[in-house]
Amino acid sequence: MTNGATSPVTAATLKVEHSPLLSPTSSQSVTETVNGFHRFVIQGYSLAKGMGIGKHIVSDNFTVGGYRWAIYFYPDGKNPEDSSTYVSVFIALASEGTDVRALFELTLMDQSGKGKHKVHSHFDRSLESGPYTLKYRGSMWGYKRFFRRALLETSDYLKDDCLIINCTVGVVVSAIDCSRLHSIQVPVSDIGAHFGMLLENMEGSDITFDVAGEKFRSHKLVLAARSPVFRTEIFDGVDEQKKEMVITDLEPRVFKVS
Repeated sequence: MTNGATSPVTAATLKVEHSPLLSPTSSQSVTETVNGFHRFVIQGYSLAKGMGIGKHIVSDNFTVGGYRWAIYFYPDGKNPEDSSTYVSVFIALASEGTDVRALFELTLMDQSGKGKHKVHSHFDRSLESGPYTLKYRGSMWGYKRFFRRALLETSDYLKDDCLIINCTVGVVVSAIDCSRLHSIQVPVSDIGAHFGMLLENMEGSDITFDVAGEKFRSHKLVLAARSPVFRTEIFDGVDEQKKEMVITDLEPRVFKVS
């Protein structure tokens, strides 16, 4: 190939090599807690006291994370070894469930207005073994020695023979979330149509093909990007400034379709 000469191109030159482009996929696993709150008011504490060790007062069922729960209050303690020295408070799974994982918060409310509540919380702190697991209906979590009875009965937590216990349950759930990763709808590529428009209006064309005397104008960069053969002919040849290439073995109508 010499300066000023046109270059013959065979039909093999026009072969465009395609490599399949796979669309990327992604997903995100999100583990979080579904939280719910219940207030349990125990009116007539002095009458409940003395019902016996292991005997309890139970709240109404409340639903959190698709499961029913209940608060159990033991005025004389849950276990005999405590000898009625402490009151006990527990949260129980009140519906069918297997290996339900949850976080809990129990708050004995200060009724003096000073805000000095007694709080046992697992939220916002790291637990050594993670959230608690309740294996089956009736499984409980709580405190056998929730509060010493003698102190409770002389404290601001007991007012007008009434106790208030607030309970928060956070049921651990996991799900695959794709919405956050695919919030932008990507349109179907129309780059092929744009290339076709370039060919039709010949805007910015910088090379001409001579096919049996008929001229076709095109774009070097597009040809080089689509075909390694053209890339070699156009950019790796002796004359990189050539403006015209001759194709010898195609009819003009076939070349145009190709």
